[in-house]
Amino acid sequence: MTVVYALYHEYEKAPGVDETKLIGIYTTREKAEAALVRVRDKPGFRDFPEGFGIYERDLDQDNWTEGFARMIGDRVVES
Repeated sequence: MTVVYALYHEYEKAPGVDETKLIGIYTTREKAEAALVRVRDKPGFRDFPEGFGIYERDLDQDNWTEGFARMIGDRVVES
């Protein structure tokens, strides 16, 4: 199985509304960490320094296999 490292940045845009950006996908954790260093002082990112996350992912593997629920606050909204 091939592993990659996804660098994301997320912050709360409004109460209950998250803004998520995929910055890049890298072959090593070190490359993802280097990318974080390159962008962390850029406009927007520097205002939310706690918003970065590096996540290990397997290629050719499905995610969200159970579907998803739409949420309003803490309440699930039926489709």
